[in-house]
Amino acid sequence: MKILMFGRGAIATVYGWALHHAGHDVEFYVRPGRAATYGDAVGLDLFDARRRVWGQRVVEKWPVRYREALEPDHDFDLIVLSVPHHRLAEATAFLSPRVSQATVLVFGNIWTEPLAAIGALPRGQVAWGFPQAGGGFDADGVVRGVLLPSVIFGTLGQPPTDREWAVRQAFREAGLRIKERPDFRGWLWVHFVSDAGLFSQGLRLGSLSKLVGATGDLRLGLLAGRELLPLLEARGLDLRRHRAGVLPFRAPTWLTAPSLAWLTASCRARAREPHGALRPRRRGAA
Repeated sequence: MKILMFGRGAIATVYGWALHHAGHDVEFYVRPGRAATYGDAVGLDLFDARRRVWGQRVVEKWPVRYREALEPDHDFDLIVLSVPHHRLAEATAFLSPRVSQATVLVFGNIWTEPLAAIGALPRGQVAWGFPQAGGGFDADGVVRGVLLPSVIFGTLGQPPTDREWAVRQAFREAGLRIKERPDFRGWLWVHFVSDAGLFSQGLRLGSLSKLVGATGDLRLGLLAGRELLPLLEARGLDLRRHRAGVLPFRAPTWLTAPSLAWLTASCRARAREPHGALRPRRRGAA
């Protein structure tokens, strides 16, 4: 499959790398002038949990291809659109006259109505998903992050189309398990509220990284998320369909906050561990 990653953020880079190593033809669309700034390769230092229970550290210099223009008659099969929710309208306005025959995977958080959020993109060419990876670029331009073994896909109440099945298959070929969410609209809103609750404490502390292992601050984030659940009900969302998503906010915080603190601290410790199960797997020496 010929795949265009829209932008070169951390999520696009991590999944572009995984799809590339699965045999897909991957390029990145970047703004004019950015290709020269980025150079012809990107460094990765990833905790890859796709195939091992305790994960594997991957240290690699990955040669990448950029394009700074997208003609309306391009031959890409898939465009992966993973941008912040406040940049989605700008991105869809750019892509709408340039979709050609590609499927567009909307791959991130949305707070508005999904069909309104995609603007003029052809609805029949849109697939819906959510990444299960995270990270960022360090001062040296190296992506440091985590790639979890599954990825979220969903629909807006209908069975997946042939296009959507094809997108799922591409991610399966990259070694990722598919988790289906038939009420993807509701799942996105629950996830957005969950993030808002926890991010409120990251904002208060000055960095989300300070939440790692911080039981008291995580407890406040969970309580903030709990206060936002009535907002979802006011939007007409049936929370009974999303019990797993709201359970951490409704459960007693004396149980959930220490558990979340342990989980976040453990993940960070494993990602930093240079030996053992995370022994670096180096490809393509710099």
